[in-house]
Amino acid sequence: MGFWRRFLIFGWVSLRGGGGACVPLGGSRVLVCRRQLSGADNETLKQRRMQIMSRGLPKQKPIEGVKQVIVVASGKGGVGKSTTAVNLALALAANDSSKAVGLLDVDVYGPSIPKMMNLKGSPELSQSNLMRPLLNYGIACMSMGFLVEETAPVVWRGLMVMSAIEKLLRQRRTNRDHGTGEEQRVDWGQLNYLVVDMPPGTGDVQLSVTQNIPISGAVIVSTPQDIALMDARKGAEMFRKVHVPILGLVQNMSVFQCPKCKQRTHIFGADGARRLARTLDLDVLGHISSF
Repeated sequence: MGFWRRFLIFGWVSLRGGGGACVPLGGSRVLVCRRQLSGADNETLKQRRMQIMSRGLPKQKPIEGVKQVIVVASGKGGVGKSTTAVNLALALAANDSSKAVGLLDVDVYGPSIPKMMNLKGSPELSQSNLMRPLLNYGIACMSMGFLVEETAPVVWRGLMVMSAIEKLLRQRRTNRDHGTGEEQRVDWGQLNYLVVDMPPGTGDVQLSVTQNIPISGAVIVSTPQDIALMDARKGAEMFRKVHVPILGLVQNMSVFQCPKCKQRTHIFGADGARRLARTLDLDVLGHISSF
């Protein structure tokens, strides 16, 4: 369906010279303008939209010292995304002690990493005025939770959130020799893997991260419920649109085992992630059970 067929106009306003009909919907003051576009017009419109979308997009630049970036995401909140991100970081470190692993929490409104990694306090500053990640269990961690009070809400608009995320990745400031320059705000040191705990949804933060840094792959987390799987699919489709490889799906809360009788119950349904993985032609990386 073309652009003009989806275009809604509020009030009795029509497009002049459009060559199409404006049809009122019921008794409302909403009009749907239908315009028949030729093949050439459609192609011109697509090219124009691509040109506009390409303007102003930041160029991807790797984080200095970081070899691989893995993002853990979900379309729905409360499905165990942060738990999966923490366990993934710990598993990568435990699998090969020679590999350095970092964990970046970019869930600005609801940071969970400080609590899950048992960390408190503010990052120290290096001589270069860069923040040093807090360290526990051998994992270097950075989160907005270290920069605000634990009980203080972050009441920010989208642009402020995007700016904060970019500063966690890198900061632009004046260079004495060249007038401008770009430096990291966080001193990650040398990392083999940086696991990024993303917020739920497909909004500003996801776009800021995917547009600013090259990402090796994304892990999608969901529970077996249909409503969670619907949003997980949207998250997967978003990463495909921005050309981020999807490593696979993780199903959390797969089964509950009674601690007394040991009976296993699928409270939220069974094999939902497996069915979604088949639909999207993805791998199921694992199931997390509740005991």
